[in-house]
Amino acid sequence: MGREFLDIFENWADSYDESIHENKEYEAVFSSYQNILYAVAERSFGNVVEFGTGTGNLTIKLLDKGLQVTGIEPSISMRKRTVEKVGDFVTILDGDFLNFCIDCKPDTFTSSYAFHHLTDEEKATAIKLYSDFLLVGGKIVFADTIFESKEAYYSAIQKAEDLGYANLVADLKREYYTTIPVLKNILRKNGFSVSFHQMNDFVWIMEAVKQ
Repeated sequence: MGREFLDIFENWADSYDESIHENKEYEAVFSSYQNILYAVAERSFGNVVEFGTGTGNLTIKLLDKGLQVTGIEPSISMRKRTVEKVGDFVTILDGDFLNFCIDCKPDTFTSSYAFHHLTDEEKATAIKLYSDFLLVGGKIVFADTIFESKEAYYSAIQKAEDLGYANLVADLKREYYTTIPVLKNILRKNGFSVSFHQMNDFVWIMEAVKQ
């Protein structure tokens, strides 16, 4: 359920914002970072549940749009960083993509740079859960590293190896990066129409609408 990576984020909380802009290995992953967050917020509406608030960067964009946000974040340190940025404007709860308790009826589920912490089987379980929560017209709007095919995924690993980006290579091999066809199949089975919008060489926005 992604919690196997929790220690990484507990240790990363204080330096996350600086590292995403200064780490050359991840420069392509975080290219157009602010535009990606803005695009997620622009596609969202109503009562928003945000998974993996991290340090609150997407949260701020959602609030700037005037949306009501409930944040779900398993890392104590990351929750603290979000609260430091947004204060009492957002309720930040302990939880993850599959285990959460909310009082609101969500119109949109959002996330950025986090859904890859779930296996494809867990992604399918999560999307079924979100479908049960959402009314017709409700949305899932996730920005994440996604690949057009398995071949594209292996090509990204090879390119990172050729560049000597050992940390990026380890990341790509360790976590559960998926493909557009896999996600399309899961979403359609659960009553969503879906479109994908490429934001940089790694990140796509998945915008799914409950039918």
